Amino acid sequence: MRAAYRVLAGLVAIGVVLQAMFIAWGFFTVGKNIDGGAVFDKNTTDPSGLSLHGIFGTTIIPIVALLLLIVSFFAHVQGGVKWALYVVGLLVLQIALAFASFGAPVVGLLHGLNAFALAAVAGLAARRAAGADQPVAGTKTTV
Repeated sequence: MRAAYRVLAGLVAIGVVLQAMFIAWGFFTVGKNIDGGAVFDKNTTDPSGLSLHGIFGTTIIPIVALLLLIVSFFAHVQGGVKWALYVVGLLVLQIALAFASFGAPVVGLLHGLNAFALAAVAGLAARRAAGADQPVAGTKTTV
């Protein structure tokens, strides 16, 4: 279960990186199409990158984060439940900021900033499960 915790936390962090890649791809596609004479309005279908950003952000990453939370109760990772709750909390905030950004686009700045926090916390959770913060057997630690 410890390995499952590590993998799920790592997948959340990787998912956030993919999110950044998808949104960049989407908006560079929009820019390229506008430069080519296209019009981007409410009747335009989303470029693939924007669609993937939405799909990953509202379904894939939340499912993985909820699985992480469930696994955290059985993984015996020191502080694992706490770190999984941090991930879920930051994810809920991330989704709330995304929806708020449609009404107030400047809130999108916080959405982008929170993505860094989510990736970092998920990465730290994965590292804890890997035992990177545990002393190696047979070594002394001083405080």
